[in-house]
Amino acid sequence: MSNNTELQHRREAAVARGVGHATQRYAVRATNAEIWDADGQRYIDFAGGIGVLNTGHRHPKVMAAIQKQLEGFIHSCFQVMPYEPYIALAEKLNAAAPISGAAKSVFLSTGAEAVENAVKIARAFTKRPGVIAFSGGFHGRTMLGMALTGKVAPYKIGFGPFPADIYHARFPHAYHGVSVEDALDDLAHLFKYDIEPMRVAALIIEPVQGEGGFTVTPPEFMRALRKLCDEYGILLIADEVQSGFARTGKLFAMEHYGVHADLITVAKSIGGGLPLSGVVGRADVMDAPAVGGLGGTYGGNPVACAAALAVLDAIESEGLLARSTAIGERLREFVSVLQSEPGLGIGEVRGLGGMSAFELIVPGSANTPDPDATKALTARAAELGLILLSCGIYANTIRVLVPLTVEDDVFEEGLALLGRALGDVRAS
Repeated sequence: MSNNTELQHRREAAVARGVGHATQRYAVRATNAEIWDADGQRYIDFAGGIGVLNTGHRHPKVMAAIQKQLEGFIHSCFQVMPYEPYIALAEKLNAAAPISGAAKSVFLSTGAEAVENAVKIARAFTKRPGVIAFSGGFHGRTMLGMALTGKVAPYKIGFGPFPADIYHARFPHAYHGVSVEDALDDLAHLFKYDIEPMRVAALIIEPVQGEGGFTVTPPEFMRALRKLCDEYGILLIADEVQSGFARTGKLFAMEHYGVHADLITVAKSIGGGLPLSGVVGRADVMDAPAVGGLGGTYGGNPVACAAALAVLDAIESEGLLARSTAIGERLREFVSVLQSEPGLGIGEVRGLGGMSAFELIVPGSANTPDPDATKALTARAAELGLILLSCGIYANTIRVLVPLTVEDDVFEEGLALLGRALGDVRAS
């Protein structure tokens, strides 16, 4: 078997340069919150496959469900010869999603595909073209996904022009000087200068921004968006690709807000490691597209749907909603202690449940982002045996997506490695 160095040489020769890496360590095997590379080194996984592994690597229930489905069939295409796992999963999500009235679902393969289909459904229902998104939001790497995404580097560089009738307002984040009132003023300005509200099909927002820095949508802002949408007949799309399936201490992050979205996009942890995404929404809205207007060859693959049903079972039977809340509280407590040491340069600590993060700032500054230290921290953490991810519009946020099934001792070991890595970076 090739080692890390050999695999990196092969990767450089065979794989497109545009695919980035958090590390140059190559995964070989994993279990729950631990992963081993091609050199045999063990790591604690605080990345979770970028939010895919809320139930951990190779959860026993997920593995059993996959194996059982493999013994039946792997693929038929739901549009050709449908099957029960797709229907059963739709029934589960329809019953659980914070949607007003009856709900329906459609399943796809990737988060970007879910976002694209949510926009298609919104346009079909409203007969309007416009979509408003927010700064810092990430909605995928397709052309429409990039158009909606509120961050240029690295996602949009060199890929334009993008689809029309997409607009952006600022996302409210008081720590960086954008109030709820500022963001609402942006929407008012869009309606005055760029697009009348009666041409807007949907607003799309992440309840907790993912790539934007784990920034939590203020509850008063979400309520104001709901009111605005109701006033003008606009649909509210909640992009829960990263925030869903127990990550925030609720099955859906929208459950924290006391208002309902019209459409919710799901992906990542729904499949327990297999590619699966979907849109769940108001039944009348979901039924707007013509027959044949939705679908995809691999959308709602039966093996992935079987895995997703096992994920939902694990979340409920293992108390992962409460576990997520406890993990988030412990993480923020740990980082807050580090924050009290001025030389470590920790800025805002934030999050919702187990979807938590902190910013690295120039030591001694009010909140000047320190992206160089952030990059150094993720590199040093990997050297020590901790897989850690950064994010944020200023590239200075450390996010934690550890599996919610992580054992207490492994989680504490990971926190200790995080503290040690940060100390090493600041001492260098």
